[in-house]
Amino acid sequence: MANRDILAIGTSAGGVEALLFLTGNLQRDLPASVLLTIHLPSHARSSLDDLLSSRSDLPARFAQDGETLRKSRIYIAPPDRHLIVDGDRLSLGEGPRENNARPAIDPMLRSGAVCCAGRAIGVVLTGTLSDGASGLWAIQQAGGMTVVQDPNDAAYPEMPLTALNRVKPDHVVRLKDMPGLLTNLVHEPAGEAKTLPRSVQFEVEIARTGRSAIFEREMDIVRNSTRRMDRLAAQVDMAKQSAAE
Repeated sequence: MANRDILAIGTSAGGVEALLFLTGNLQRDLPASVLLTIHLPSHARSSLDDLLSSRSDLPARFAQDGETLRKSRIYIAPPDRHLIVDGDRLSLGEGPRENNARPAIDPMLRSGAVCCAGRAIGVVLTGTLSDGASGLWAIQQAGGMTVVQDPNDAAYPEMPLTALNRVKPDHVVRLKDMPGLLTNLVHEPAGEAKTLPRSVQFEVEIARTGRSAIFEREMDIVRNSTRRMDRLAAQVDMAKQSAAE
């Protein structure tokens, strides 16, 4: 039976310090892939991968488009790209900014919900504004697990507070208690997968490509239907003309 092997963590202001503590206290043999999104300026050349690797038993790297997920690894959303999980691979999305950010947390969490359902664990840490709340809702709806840092414990409580207002998370904990909790959760069997609204898949595709394959397929159906109607109308006109003659 599959375990909860997708651990997707989002943070913003105050997040570097929180991530250093959290990842530094995860076990070397963690049976999950760790996905991180933190708001980074598009022009930034960050050394966050080296910093996390130096403090953690888990190797950290900026994600590469199309690479295969491995357990006991940390994958970081690079500047100016959304981090999308798709099956056993990662995709770097070029879709529009969300919550004034790219990378944004919501696309990563939503993709975990669409892709992995009950295998996904979504985590929102310290930060400002509302990024992450919508993505946590999607993970919860899909049968995954949701975790929020206690706002009273967060350097910037707005993002955790917004998540609490949008979702009734499974766990609300202080940062110091989170490594132990997450270690326990990733060893649990995956939750039962639940059906998501099609709009969530639509949003993931927009984040990945800037357009929606679902919308394009439906437009093809409309266009084909219109062509059939046009042909039928032409046949009717021809029949009327023949009858008049």
